[in-house]
Amino acid sequence: MDKMNETKRALADAGVYSLTARKVMGRGKGKVDFRLLHGAQEGYEEAINQLAPGPKLIPKRLLTIVAPDAKVDVVISTIISTNKTGNSGDGKIFIETILDAVRVRTGEAGELAISEA
Repeated sequence: MDKMNETKRALADAGVYSLTARKVMGRGKGKVDFRLLHGAQEGYEEAINQLAPGPKLIPKRLLTIVAPDAKVDVVISTIISTNKTGNSGDGKIFIETILDAVRVRTGEAGELAISEA
């Protein structure tokens, strides 16, 4: 979540302007939120209290980006280069096939419907 503005800026610089961002709660395979662990090591009582047994859900952002096939690699590399820290929790990218799209305003379909023009 800390890199949301940087990610939006990097995607725009790469020519990708359209996206949807949602606040979600989730967790990966790890059982400890490393931010809590660090806070507990620093002596913050709130963090220490939250390190109870069992996995915790942590706030995350879910981005949905629909891009033409020609831009998929650019989107992936931009997200990775902007968000990769090398630590657990850097995120995942899922690539799905979109069967079709229609721009409501103009009736354009296919890649024309998702073009930035």
